[in-house]
Amino acid sequence: MKIAILGYGKMGKKINELASIRGHHIVCKANSNNPAQLLDLSTADVAIDFSIPATAFKNISHAINSGVPTISGTTGWLDKLNEINKLCKKKNGTFLYASNFSLGVNIFFEINKKLAELMKNKDYKYKIHEVHHTQKIDSPSGTAITLATQMEKILKNKEVVISSERKNDTVGTHKIIYSSELDEIEIKHTANSRDGFALGAIIAAEWIIDKKGIYSLKDIFL
Repeated sequence: MKIAILGYGKMGKKINELASIRGHHIVCKANSNNPAQLLDLSTADVAIDFSIPATAFKNISHAINSGVPTISGTTGWLDKLNEINKLCKKKNGTFLYASNFSLGVNIFFEINKKLAELMKNKDYKYKIHEVHHTQKIDSPSGTAITLATQMEKILKNKEVVISSERKNDTVGTHKIIYSSELDEIEIKHTANSRDGFALGAIIAAEWIIDKKGIYSLKDIFL
């Protein structure tokens, strides 16, 4: 598989490393000095975007307009997600977005929904606390927003408070807390390395390469 990496920060470099180990070939890399819009993507089988909020929309648009199946894990740009979905349909393209590509986190999403169902109509307050490295631009994280959105839908739009912390080189921790005067229930996911995110994105790219349409990780993992 020939991969275009759009965004060559920590995640882009980890995708490069693991994709090479799995026998894939990186045909081009976009970064701040080499914008994706200037790249010829015609030799790529798939594009993987892990850039920044300011460039993600342009990167993804360029890949879809180039006829390349596109995976994105960039957060903080989702106000334009509907535009990307419309472009993908117009171009008969292929697109998959996920706020988190870790298998463990996607299992955590499902656990979160089940717990929210159990806690519906109970006298508890709800809170999410997320911790990431100091270089993460968006706050709260896309994963925390996904968790809160799931909970608010099930809990009938009751507010879920999100707090964020940026600490050293923390990969990513998400904690969900239900608290009352009587007790407290907590579930937590902690990422020990970026490998899980990168591997999930590569698996998604391998899966999506011969497909058309708009997908999510539920189509692959669950």
